Amino acid sequence: MRYISTRHGSQGNPAPLGFEDVMLAGLARDGGLYLPAEWPQFSKAEIAGLKGLTYTELAFRVMRPFVGDTFDEATFRRLIGEAYASFETPEVAPLKPLGDSGLHLLELFHGPTLAFKDVALQLLGRMLDQTLTARGQHATIVGATSGDTGSAAIEAVRDRKAIDIFMLFPKGRVSEVQRRQMTTVLAPNVHNIAVQGNFDDAQALVKAMFNDPDFAGRFNLSAVNSINWARLMLQTV
Repeated sequence: MRYISTRHGSQGNPAPLGFEDVMLAGLARDGGLYLPAEWPQFSKAEIAGLKGLTYTELAFRVMRPFVGDTFDEATFRRLIGEAYASFETPEVAPLKPLGDSGLHLLELFHGPTLAFKDVALQLLGRMLDQTLTARGQHATIVGATSGDTGSAAIEAVRDRKAIDIFMLFPKGRVSEVQRRQMTTVLAPNVHNIAVQGNFDDAQALVKAMFNDPDFAGRFNLSAVNSINWARLMLQTV
């Protein structure tokens, strides 16, 4: 599986990358977002065969075509199992009926920080750590948050030796619960920065860092916001 920038064809267009490099890069050098060069196809029979599977097995089958040979089957299954074992319910994202209305609600708050973003970030943190450790590399995650991305990302990578995380949030504009979730994690690789302004100001600072090739390369920047294709892939399940 190869990935190309959404600005494919523009000046300075980056070469296609494999999943592993896209996961580590976050944003493309031309400022675009990485997407698959060709989309995997599931037959009707394959989709029908997903019925009744556990969440972990469903996640493995949906994501395996996008990951390619980045992880062998046993390693990928182990990472998925470890990530979702941190959820308080084995269903991970249970579908609950709303009375007799015929309507159902998908519950996405059963992760360790109660944010729906745990569904993606608990696994993404493990995938990043696995890849960096195997390469003997270190990465610096930089992200902007209005609360839930920050707490979920920090919980996912706390105490991991191959990763430092710097999370920017608008001062006074996140809930007190989420502020405490972010700022009370006593891990040496976790760093929080309160920004004077709103979320867009924090996000602009993050994008400016990624758009500075020398700076991004010097600190081996990586992203866990939705500018990272891996984050989106994990949320498709």
